Amino acid sequence: MAETLEATPQRVASRPRLRGAALLGTVPFFAYVAIFLIIPTLVVLIGAFTGDGGHGFTLDNVSALGDEYILAAFGRSFLLSAVSALIGAFSGALLAYAVSTAKPEGALRRAVTAAAGVLAQFGGVTLAFAFLATIGLSGFVTVWLHDHAGLDIFANGVWLFEMPGLILVYTYFQIPLMVIVFLPALDGIRPQWREASESLGGTTWQYWTRVAGPLLAPAFLGSALLLFANAFSAYATAAALVSQGSPIVPLQIRGALTSEVVLGQANVGKAMALGMVVIVAVVMSLYTLLQKRTAKWLG
Repeated sequence: MAETLEATPQRVASRPRLRGAALLGTVPFFAYVAIFLIIPTLVVLIGAFTGDGGHGFTLDNVSALGDEYILAAFGRSFLLSAVSALIGAFSGALLAYAVSTAKPEGALRRAVTAAAGVLAQFGGVTLAFAFLATIGLSGFVTVWLHDHAGLDIFANGVWLFEMPGLILVYTYFQIPLMVIVFLPALDGIRPQWREASESLGGTTWQYWTRVAGPLLAPAFLGSALLLFANAFSAYATAAALVSQGSPIVPLQIRGALTSEVVLGQANVGKAMALGMVVIVAVVMSLYTLLQKRTAKWLG
């Protein structure tokens, strides 16, 4: 008993040490967040309200967001993000459902989820080159169809550098991302619910429209919002495909920061970046709310 009483103060004294060690382990994470998230956001925020030359407070940069070419760029970014998110959400949901019906530890499910994890991060120059080499003006599919089938479906390779091409390329990584984020929600649907619906005389249509559908709706909408934010903030793939012109906001920001023709637009670019930050923050807030609702029903 005496040994226990003597050991108790030592245990109490060791708790602050353990907490200190645990807090010390979070230093790399918070350093990463500060360097790559907080500091860049502050730079954008301050620059958006700073005049040319870095002196004085001004609203001119934010007011420039109302210019026609900037509004047009935001509109095209919304269109690109919305269309690719919708296509990716519906296609990815169907693929995720097919995967959810497979054995949990089966080779098929593991292979699909592993491939989805890789393809969801496949972008930039490599993805642009893959599409150019496949269905570009001199891509092997384009040439093969022309030589063997007499078809010139992709003969006009210019479309790949315009909005239809960007939507197609963005959809390529949107679908696997949807599989990753929507599959856990499908796994949360219990087989007993379908059995209960069938035992009460419910049809498959009634089960999906009255039971599974309403339960999965928040997860589906949240995943679609995540896909929208993913496409809206993407830069590298569009930059690799579109070498001239700035059809979407990230490329407009690049032009404002690096243009050698129009000078003094760096802070306008930061104002556009601030607009993107606000939009993505709103979208991700809605995504978080929907995820909480999903966790409430399927948790």
